[in-house]
Amino acid sequence: MKEYKLKINGNDYNVAIECEENTAKVEVNGVPYSVEFEKPVTKPKTIKVVKAAAPAPAAPVAPKQTVAAPAAAAGETVVNSPLPGVVLQVKCNVGDSVKKGQEVMVLEAMKMENSIEATCDGKIVKILAAKGDSVLEGAQLFVIG
Repeated sequence: MKEYKLKINGNDYNVAIECEENTAKVEVNGVPYSVEFEKPVTKPKTIKVVKAAAPAPAAPVAPKQTVAAPAAAAGETVVNSPLPGVVLQVKCNVGDSVKKGQEVMVLEAMKMENSIEATCDGKIVKILAAKGDSVLEGAQLFVIG
């Protein structure tokens, strides 16, 4: 006999069911009932689940850039966007000296302001994203030389 706790229209019921070929003994909150089925109850068939082979992984797609940027020359460091967002502020100009960890840009992503810092000491050689630009993850933002 299987027992169930049911809630129907906000009311709680304790139900016990014992099935036979075309009848069932049902007890609801201690009150017994006899239920007849028009067709005999059949047990569900066991279904075999065959797992399909996993599809081959797709080749990685390089992130797109909304701002076209040339490659950095030898000895220059390109700082990329760590996540997609919108440039809120550019705090340095080309030719400014920066120290490692100094904030160069502010990027808004997921309604949060993210500080984009210089990754090394040097001078700003190129600024590749302007205030208001939408950038994708991996987009080049500025170059330090």
